[in-house]
Amino acid sequence: MFLNCHSFHSLRYGTLSVTELVRQAEELGIKELVLTDINTITAIYEFKKECENVGIKPIAGIEVRKENKLLYIAIAKEFSGIGEVNKILTAHNCYGVELSEMAPEFKQVFVIYPLSNIPENLKENEFIGIREEELNLLIRPEFKDKSHKMVVLHPVTFSTKKEYNLHRILRAIDNNTILSKLSEDDVCRKSEYFTSELNLIKSFVHYPEIINNTTEILAKCGFDFTYKERGSTENKNKKYYLESREEDIALLNTLAYEGLEKRYGLENEVARKRVEKELKVIGDLNFSAYFLITWDIVQHSNKMGFMHVGRGSGANSIVSYCLGITDICPLELDLYFERFLNLNRTAPPDFDLDWSWQDRDAMLEYIFTKYDKEHVAFCGTNVEFKYKSIFREVGKAFGLPKEELDILATKSVNEHHSDKIVKQVYEYGKLLEKYPNQRSMHACGILISEEPITNYTALEMPPKGFPIVQFDMYVAEDIGLEKFDILSQRGLGTINDTVKLIKETQGIDVDIRDTTLSKNESVCNEYLSVGKTIGCFYIESPAMRGLLRRLKCEDYITLVAASSIIRPGVAQSGMMREYIFRHNHPDEFEYFHPIFEEHLKDTYGIMVYQEDVLKIAQYFGGLSLGDGDILRRAMSGKGRSLSALQKVKTHFFKSCIAKGHSIELTTEAYRQIESFAGYSFCKAHSASYAVESYQSLYLKVYYPLEFMVSVINNQGGFYRTEVYIHEARMSGAIVQNPCVNTSEFQTVLKGKEIYLGFMVLQSLETKVAQMISEERDNNGCYKSLEDFIKRIPIGIETIQILIFIGAFRFTGKQKNELLIEARLLLINFKPENRNLMLIEEPVQDYKLPELKRERFEDAFDELEIIGFPVSCSPFDLLETKYRGAVFVKDLLKFHKRQVKMLAYLISRKHVPTKKGSMFFGTWIDVNGDYFDTAHFPDSLKQYDFQGGGCYLLLGTVEVDYHFPTITIHKMAKMPMIPDPRYAYDEQKKYDAHRLVREDVSMTSRKPYPQAHEINLPRQKFN
Repeated sequence: MFLNCHSFHSLRYGTLSVTELVRQAEELGIKELVLTDINTITAIYEFKKECENVGIKPIAGIEVRKENKLLYIAIAKEFSGIGEVNKILTAHNCYGVELSEMAPEFKQVFVIYPLSNIPENLKENEFIGIREEELNLLIRPEFKDKSHKMVVLHPVTFSTKKEYNLHRILRAIDNNTILSKLSEDDVCRKSEYFTSELNLIKSFVHYPEIINNTTEILAKCGFDFTYKERGSTENKNKKYYLESREEDIALLNTLAYEGLEKRYGLENEVARKRVEKELKVIGDLNFSAYFLITWDIVQHSNKMGFMHVGRGSGANSIVSYCLGITDICPLELDLYFERFLNLNRTAPPDFDLDWSWQDRDAMLEYIFTKYDKEHVAFCGTNVEFKYKSIFREVGKAFGLPKEELDILATKSVNEHHSDKIVKQVYEYGKLLEKYPNQRSMHACGILISEEPITNYTALEMPPKGFPIVQFDMYVAEDIGLEKFDILSQRGLGTINDTVKLIKETQGIDVDIRDTTLSKNESVCNEYLSVGKTIGCFYIESPAMRGLLRRLKCEDYITLVAASSIIRPGVAQSGMMREYIFRHNHPDEFEYFHPIFEEHLKDTYGIMVYQEDVLKIAQYFGGLSLGDGDILRRAMSGKGRSLSALQKVKTHFFKSCIAKGHSIELTTEAYRQIESFAGYSFCKAHSASYAVESYQSLYLKVYYPLEFMVSVINNQGGFYRTEVYIHEARMSGAIVQNPCVNTSEFQTVLKGKEIYLGFMVLQSLETKVAQMISEERDNNGCYKSLEDFIKRIPIGIETIQILIFIGAFRFTGKQKNELLIEARLLLINFKPENRNLMLIEEPVQDYKLPELKRERFEDAFDELEIIGFPVSCSPFDLLETKYRGAVFVKDLLKFHKRQVKMLAYLISRKHVPTKKGSMFFGTWIDVNGDYFDTAHFPDSLKQYDFQGGGCYLLLGTVEVDYHFPTITIHKMAKMPMIPDPRYAYDEQKKYDAHRLVREDVSMTSRKPYPQAHEINLPRQKFN
């Protein structure tokens, strides 16, 4: 009897989760149920499973609405009917086709119209839905001959009075209005909750035909969809790259052996055997098409001259390496083949393909065009109501003013007012937690299907311009659509741009894809060992630079390990600390067990990679590869797998005892395995990161100015622009402020001079910034300020920004003089008369009195406009001339000694400890060298950070494996000189000081274990 049920995936309308909807139906003994969410199929696949679990027949449908108006309810007779409705909604969502008031010709769909929208003539598959409260209308003459086309319409939207109120709040949020302004059409009726079927039949007892029509529709409909079977590799992805499985296998074999010859030569028997082994597994698992599609995407990238990185477990494969999908040699690193593919695996291997953020859209265009837009879409994600948005949105629905909304959204609950309305906002806000609020695009997952993708889902078009499906990646996996991960990152953009800039400035072609260029290059290794890696992909953060120094990292293999042990899973388990000890003291420990020595010798018997855990599970614990894969999934941080980890535990213990291991030995081995049930990398992933890190380091070492300019233009990485400009200076650059006759939108390099781009001017419109260089390229340099105003449509506020940053210094005039000239030029100025006024009334050459500027006025202009001084160092702006007693270059000599230093704050990172919050700081001294500090909770109580700027520091140097850190006991922020621009204005002379920046990163993780809590055995277990 229930042909029109809504879940909370009817966004900002329904209040019931799918689980709750089905539970309530089961309690009432309902045997058939139709889910008809508004304009979406998001929940139908979950709905089918939930219903079948409790013996209810699931039926899928969609309620088609145009804004607030219900047009009709479409119920699929069979699964193909859903595809018919999906096509209508996709045309509307993606191509702007208006939704018709009347349903089109459907083949496998029943259509139910509400009384408010009945067509003149009903087709065979079309009916009129009659609500219980509408029965009294049936005495009207116009309905007398239509009862044979009527069905029971009892929508379900909520279940309690409180949920009805929540529904009204959701409708107010959706309509961006307050509750009191909602109209009757905006909300559902108060009767839209489950009742017993017996009650419904009693209500319609005088209309048996209506009851019969309803039961007949329920009987004729079914949800005949098949999910991906457990253990099967069959999926709904594009089946073949060519025309058949045999052709795909033949092409893949040809390409793999061609690549084998190119990568290894014909004589390498080990490589040939590995290729043969992998090709057989890929063929047996029917994954040839998946490999060929990935290869095709990479081939197009190469043709376009783009740079890509292939990561993920696919990098464990020699076939991937031979095809050019990855640049990681699995033989060199002994990458574990079973981590990549094994016969227990039912999903294709995981390829993460990275492009520069500038090139990714071009790659997406290719994929959508080549594989047909009807078959390609991004995965969706359900964005839930978040803490801040809940209180802000619910509060707005109750009519609270903006000031109160700001307090609700930004302060903790115990700081909120406690009046009646705020209590209600909190009460209903709590109910909204975990409710979906909107659908969005998955960051990288693309689906390429064999059948048109609208057979499974309607598509939506988010602002980014590529269609998305209406479900997430987990549903996609469930139904057999496996994603391709197409990612973007700024690190690749930096590498790409640096190579182009080197060609432009020095005429040198750098083949950065040739990994022999940078891997294990002596000067690069020297930079690595001392953490001189600012700007380099993945290895520039303070924590990573500290790790590189502690390991004295001098080769590629150590860098691969460092890329993994910095991850939370390894660090949190305490394995990072132990790895550092064993790396520095290889003779001061014994291997825990011979199997650990045999399989983990490269990592000193410590599990660093996901593969290491698989090896121990298999060779020490005797687990099958299938159980090993459960462990792997749990380790990759997928929360859904953590419970599966516990199921493997019993099997592991039984198997270990059977192999003759003692219970104590087994317990310790499992304890080490279990500590990895968080985020950690597979070795291939770490190796891919290490290659890219080396590529950027090679460019930094040999082409530092080109590299730093590219880092700035790609908007950096871990640090703010100021830090990269400092780094460029340390490499010999002369940094210039933007100039209208030299600068571009992006930062440019001319010899050793770096001209900052107009993009660094925070208040300058992008359109104007781009116009300045375009006009100059087309019509020559600007001759004067007057000439500039004549050619660029610009107002006085924008002119002021350019004057104060020194963009007209080519005129030889002082900023004060230029400002007066600009104002005289623009008096009574109308943009439409620009050319006329400037031609007919040239500016008079006024003789102005000499306007002197103080030495540091330019620095304060720069601080105000771009956020940091360019024309001098931050130290130059201090009142004190003291520069510290000790400098970074000497810190290693001061182990366990107290030092006093003057330093400029770069960044600080919050770290939770059992005693409270602490911070790690990163600073530069007056010579521009970096160093790190530790600020423990006790010290912070008295000597906390006071924002960006220079500080006087007092602390004790601790040298930890070649890496000096200063434990701070006291610190004080040093006062800057008053702003000379406001020498006579007491209120403003310290305003600019507040603009000095710092980078702060906060963490919410649990405290890492202390050394004494790790208890990793350093001797053989007896």
